[in-house]
Amino acid sequence: RDADFVFDVRCLPNPHWQQDLRPLTGRDKPVADFLAKQPDTFSMYEDISSFIGKWVPKFQADGRSYLTVAIGCTGGQHRSVYMTEKLCDHFDQQGITAIRSHRELGN
Repeated sequence: RDADFVFDVRCLPNPHWQQDLRPLTGRDKPVADFLAKQPDTFSMYEDISSFIGKWVPKFQADGRSYLTVAIGCTGGQHRSVYMTEKLCDHFDQQGITAIRSHRELGN
């Protein structure tokens, strides 16, 4: 609801349509492996991480103590969870604290 930036990842291949992946989430290795094999997934990750990485310092310089980024997909189980986890790991490694919250997973 109160996101500063919203990214839609519904254009990525949907693991929901793979029977064995359907009950899993983007945190599970089989789903992560499926998505990591998709060229568009890497491209989307690179674009989002580059965009956020470029603008976070500007928000910090403006005195903002946090920035809310929302990643959405159809069911909120696979693609958005995977992308959020990957982006948070990236920014954590950059020394930028990233807090994960997955609305559809209840955490």
